[in-house]
Amino acid sequence: MRLIKALDKNAERWALLVFYVMLVVTMAVEVLRREIFSYSSIWGEEIVRYSFIYLVWIGAAIAVKDRAHIRIDVLLHYLGPRMKALIYIFGDLVMFGVAVIALYWSLETVHVSAKFGSVSHGLRVSMVWFLMAVPVGFALMVLRLIQSLLRDLRALRDGKDVYEGEKMFD
Repeated sequence: MRLIKALDKNAERWALLVFYVMLVVTMAVEVLRREIFSYSSIWGEEIVRYSFIYLVWIGAAIAVKDRAHIRIDVLLHYLGPRMKALIYIFGDLVMFGVAVIALYWSLETVHVSAKFGSVSHGLRVSMVWFLMAVPVGFALMVLRLIQSLLRDLRALRDGKDVYEGEKMFD
């Protein structure tokens, strides 16, 4: 049970750390190779590119979890807890619908790539591994949106303030 709680709390952060380290190390190695040895590889650029893509999609899932996506919330400051919770629930439902549709179509893209056996130019690895960044990101978003909806419904039921994310500035 503790493992599941730890994964729920930090799984995306650990994945981001792995991809970020992979990006930075590969980029540093490639810069050194280019400047010192006047030689660079095509696979280094691909690793950096695809690591960045995974960073973006996993980061988007964390932003859903932490309610850190950009939003216009000026009017929400003047609303009571019940109305605020309803607006957040509505927003999460709309985002959930978009994420489910995007998840479906991104899986379709992965399926087509697998069907035709496309590979990357430098690494010669199946493009499925790289294209999976989008469905993984949307699947994590769907999971986090379900958690957010449940949290907001509990807040609405109990009459408590809805979670609005961490404040960057006061």
